[in-house]
Amino acid sequence: MYKNQIKRYQPINEQEVQDQKVMLDYIEAFSHNLLTRENEFAHLTSSGFILNETLDKVLMIYHNLYQSWAWTGGHADGEADLLKVAIKEAKEETGVVNIRPLSEEIMALDILPVWGHMKKGQYVSSHLHLNVSYLLVASEADILRIKEDENSNVGWLPIDELASFCDEPQMLPVYEKLVNKSKNFTK
Repeated sequence: MYKNQIKRYQPINEQEVQDQKVMLDYIEAFSHNLLTRENEFAHLTSSGFILNETLDKVLMIYHNLYQSWAWTGGHADGEADLLKVAIKEAKEETGVVNIRPLSEEIMALDILPVWGHMKKGQYVSSHLHLNVSYLLVASEADILRIKEDENSNVGWLPIDELASFCDEPQMLPVYEKLVNKSKNFTK
């Protein structure tokens, strides 16, 4: 399922062309454990870029590990439906109950490096996240909840001011791709 979706995805730039190729190569070579963290070199992850209903704000978390405002997302942990993963992670990390896809199609492909870090008292070596992204929608009226083991804040940020909130400059091009894709859905 996810392999065909990644293969069907139409890259929008050279970065995505190359990342799509590498992702498909990894899927061929490591299909037995690419959906789990057992693959310590790289594994599939899924992220949600959560927009409000008017598509002018994005719901982000202040991520404890990265010390920056960031999108939601996480590991597939064996789940082959990566849209389902993105929605599940979005709900868990924000507390919002009603989150739906703006589109069921993948909106971006990115290979994201994760530097070595401590998690739950264990050292996790540097590795790659083979990440697929989706555009999701939620209501600003929904109650937000902090997930203390992952974030210290949750909030709606103006979409045109993301650069002033994000302390991870390498993520800005990823977010910019998604902001540009969201413009295809404006009325």
